[in-house]
Amino acid sequence: MTDTTALDTLILEILAGHPDGLSEYELLKALRNTVLADMAGAAQSDRLTLFRMHFLLFNTLYRLRERLWQERRGHLEIDVLRIVLRPYRHGTAALDAYDPLRDYYLDLNNLHDTTDEDVAALLASFWTRMQADGQRAAALAVLELEEPVDYAVIKKRYRTLAMRYHPDRGGDTARLQAINHAMEILEKCYGK
Repeated sequence: MTDTTALDTLILEILAGHPDGLSEYELLKALRNTVLADMAGAAQSDRLTLFRMHFLLFNTLYRLRERLWQERRGHLEIDVLRIVLRPYRHGTAALDAYDPLRDYYLDLNNLHDTTDEDVAALLASFWTRMQADGQRAAALAVLELEEPVDYAVIKKRYRTLAMRYHPDRGGDTARLQAINHAMEILEKCYGK
């Protein structure tokens, strides 16, 4: 049995034993000390080794999903938060739709060409986006808005609150400054 066949079989067994699915972390934990770790190999850093394990897991999941669907044996739901093996039901899911993540993980050049510096840059970008998401949520709260919201609604709400709290109209200077700051953040978030 090849390494990929052994990994496919092991993943199917694990997922079959968890009908509600598993997170990526839970699945990786269940696969610890298996062929996946051997396939990822030791890298120059822990983060590169972890990236390789993540990549190989998702490469396997996307390949397995296509195989199961073609053989009409099941449907593998691959989500950021949960990976679930479902029974095959004709017409329930089409694999024809464009899926950039699928394309990324099925291209092994992305595994072989990714360096430790690339992984560091990916992680830095992730944390920057996470921080921006937190700032965006706080800025929306200042404007008394919640996601989902588009920029036109944000702009309209900003003008309404800016007029209401403007000191020349008897408003609160500190509140207006908070509203202006929130709008500056949202303009950056929405690329304006």
